Amino acid sequence: MSGLSAVRVALWAIVALMLGAAIALFAVGRTSNTGGGEGAPYGSGFSLVDQNDQPVTEAVLRDGTPAAVFFGFTHCPEVCPTTLFELAGHQKALKDEGKVLQVVFVSVDPERDTPAVMKDYVSAVSPDIKALTGSPEAVSTMAKGWGVYARKVPQGDSYTMDHTATVFLIDGEGKLAGTIAYGENPDTARQKLERLTS
Repeated sequence: MSGLSAVRVALWAIVALMLGAAIALFAVGRTSNTGGGEGAPYGSGFSLVDQNDQPVTEAVLRDGTPAAVFFGFTHCPEVCPTTLFELAGHQKALKDEGKVLQVVFVSVDPERDTPAVMKDYVSAVSPDIKALTGSPEAVSTMAKGWGVYARKVPQGDSYTMDHTATVFLIDGEGKLAGTIAYGENPDTARQKLERLTS
């Protein structure tokens, strides 16, 4: 084997090893975020409170009712209100068809998003949205268990939040049935929600 061929083989071997490592890391991360394997409920357990300051656990997503779960915050300038208004519109349209969809809004900014603040915020959008918040530790634990990114970003004398803008579609048993991306075609999003609630 020539020196050039040996170098090529060595480089391909390195590429193969790196690819294998990346796949392994993805698989491990996915398993930890989905609660322990294929067929299991998505995400980790959680213990938060709703906008009425009532305790809520992962059981709310495993009661037979499909749900659209979105992580955001009330001081969000565009992504969160847009997403919630769109989900509320889909929820109402499905309700008119006799279908039930939970819309669950989880705060990634519990320092500012108290139950009272969350109640005012979602009430302005729809009375049918369930809003969740809790201690910073409890919120962080849920976010990590769901593979959700959230980070405080200083902004003058205050701050904003950088966060995952994906809507998680959860079936009645708590399993991940799909996602809706921010800015996704409304017709495509509606089709996904129709399938989820069928």
